[in-house]
Amino acid sequence: MTEPPSSDIERSLEGRVIAVPEARQLDVLAGLLEKRGARVLRCPLVGIVDAPDSRPVVAWIERLVAKPADLLVIYTGEGVERLLGFAQRAGLEGEFIAALGKTPKITRGPKPKRALRRVGLEPQFEAAEPTTHGLIETIVGIDLAGKRVAVQLYNSEQDPELVDYLSGRGVDPDCVAPYVYASAAEDEQVAALIGELAAGRVDAIAFTSKAQVQRLVKLARERGTESALRAGLERARVAAVGPVVAAELENLGFRVDAMPEDSYSMKPLVIALGDLLGAHA
Repeated sequence: MTEPPSSDIERSLEGRVIAVPEARQLDVLAGLLEKRGARVLRCPLVGIVDAPDSRPVVAWIERLVAKPADLLVIYTGEGVERLLGFAQRAGLEGEFIAALGKTPKITRGPKPKRALRRVGLEPQFEAAEPTTHGLIETIVGIDLAGKRVAVQLYNSEQDPELVDYLSGRGVDPDCVAPYVYASAAEDEQVAALIGELAAGRVDAIAFTSKAQVQRLVKLARERGTESALRAGLERARVAAVGPVVAAELENLGFRVDAMPEDSYSMKPLVIALGDLLGAHA
């Protein structure tokens, strides 16, 4: 997607109210929106913290250091960064980076690729699309007979599709979940966001992870306000940072109005919102 001319950037979202449930890069996303004239409604729904038990994570790192895997599947940039943090605290950072360098790697999307580049590494393979299906589609062409495969999961309760696929090919994957999602907003703040959506005071909401969608729906169900949430998301425009988030929204019965076409990150998301709301001014 092409950035609009600089003279149009400041006005592309002027007067629009955009809800932002992002937590980790909240200021980055809010700043990009505000630069274009939007009023940002901040409500971080989900935070990310280290796995509460470091022992299995460090043990996984030690196994990779002792014997680099034949293939490492990397789901997220956050996962790379968290693993590096665990390795550093365990005094294994240099050895871990060296082991990563010796291990063929496949990444799900651009964020893990960027995280690897920050320590001077590159993936040998990239998923056909940034989804589990895209990973599987790419791994189909890789010989795994008798091979050791390591997998960085994006959480400990991840959908088992990839693990089931690998097991079906006779592989017992060595999995690690280096972080967990934690609530980063009080329930009352989330309830207030639902109220703003239902009242029609939000022009758009920009989702950047499926966990945000799940948290919003979970609280609405607990509070008995799911119908208000659905009505609010019918009135507002709904943007997703990429196909994984879009699929989660659609699976839950929500419409997706905007998604970046190629690069699934913050700036293309903001550009997609500007294009959408400009077309519906």
